Amino acid sequence: MTAQTDTQGSVTAVYKVTGMSCGHCEGSVSAEISGLPGVSSVTAVAASGEVTVVSTAPLDEEAVRAAVDEAGFELAGRV
Repeated sequence: MTAQTDTQGSVTAVYKVTGMSCGHCEGSVSAEISGLPGVSSVTAVAASGEVTVVSTAPLDEEAVRAAVDEAGFELAGRV
């Protein structure tokens, strides 16, 4: 799946993150990715390992990877 742009100019991308197992994990990943420039919302779901990110422009995947690494998890790629 590629990033999708909605009518308001924001971009939504879904990433697969391995190692999340609880709400604390979701919060850690969300907090790190939220710190990236242009990110307006992050929703992490431990059960599926999916992280949905809404931003003002497409994000650099390496920046997302670094944020996920900083939270202590691994970015498996985009969904």
